[in-house]
Amino acid sequence: MTHHDIVVIGGGQSGLAAGFYLRRAGADFEILDASDGPGGAWPHTWPSLRLFSPADFSSLPGRRMPRTDDGANPDAAHVVDYLRGYEEYYDFPVRRGVRVVSVERFGPGREGDDDEGFLVRAADGRSWRARAVISATGTFSRPFVPTYPGATDFRGRQLHSAEYRGPAGFEGERVVVVGGANSGAQIAADLVRPLAGSGGSLIWCTTGPPRYLPDDVDGRELFRVANAAIRGVGDSGGIADLGDIVAVPPVRAARDAGLLEAIPMFERFTSDGVEWSDGRREPVDTVVWCTGFRPELGHLRGLLPRRDGRVVTRGVEVQGVPGLFLLGYGDWCGAASATLIGVGQWAKAAVTSALA
Repeated sequence: MTHHDIVVIGGGQSGLAAGFYLRRAGADFEILDASDGPGGAWPHTWPSLRLFSPADFSSLPGRRMPRTDDGANPDAAHVVDYLRGYEEYYDFPVRRGVRVVSVERFGPGREGDDDEGFLVRAADGRSWRARAVISATGTFSRPFVPTYPGATDFRGRQLHSAEYRGPAGFEGERVVVVGGANSGAQIAADLVRPLAGSGGSLIWCTTGPPRYLPDDVDGRELFRVANAAIRGVGDSGGIADLGDIVAVPPVRAARDAGLLEAIPMFERFTSDGVEWSDGRREPVDTVVWCTGFRPELGHLRGLLPRRDGRVVTRGVEVQGVPGLFLLGYGDWCGAASATLIGVGQWAKAAVTSALA
């Protein structure tokens, strides 16, 4: 068993941000990561994925992301290189290939001593003891796919955006992309021209009309609004009412060319396609679900207090569980905490409280 003051679970962008503040404080800590290499979820995204903001506005605390050669918003490979360099620069104690399966509390009288803290167990039998735990496992490993009638009878292929790796392999296919947010728009834009050029076709299904943010709005403005909401000042509610899709250049180009025409969501699957409520049917080879993710919190089962089905938090702190912190899962545990530029302030808050 290994002992540390702080254990961070997850070595992606949130875990590294926590590592920065822990390293700066001279803390005794270790980062446990299930992956075999650096970058968190970023190595597993599709190559054309673009950040919403320029490199200058997409950095973790302490070290700026280098600009791209062409000045465009960074793609996934650029982000992976940055995260790898960030980890190496600060020489974080990252232990790879560790899949944490449980975290348990212990207190005076347990484990044969008077310490209080947490016991962290890995799938391979290794364990760690720590006074505090920062969970930063993200959402990528828990893709969400809604249930639709007939899905089990559909003979085509279904995959989630987490599995999408680009247009290769879709040549000549009839593809339905489901989802009216950023991943749906970006994947539809990525596929529409290659499919048309290979004799295939694309249908983009959304539950409502696509809502594009103004073309001059990107992650910088979204982050400003998130910060305004945290401080309770300024116009913090306007952006959410303007739209859901950031018009990054590939999306904007496909939209302006008339290639991104969304239609309402289908109602059910058939054996060889999909069907709408008005009886219209279309044959389909592949459905790509761009329907989001759920927090990966299985290792904290039994520890997290819930109210109305939601984890009870105050920012990064888990209410009623001193020493346990959630970092980077979404706005419910810190506004903009799931973004590169936004996670830093919440990582600082978690580390400050964990070391208090």
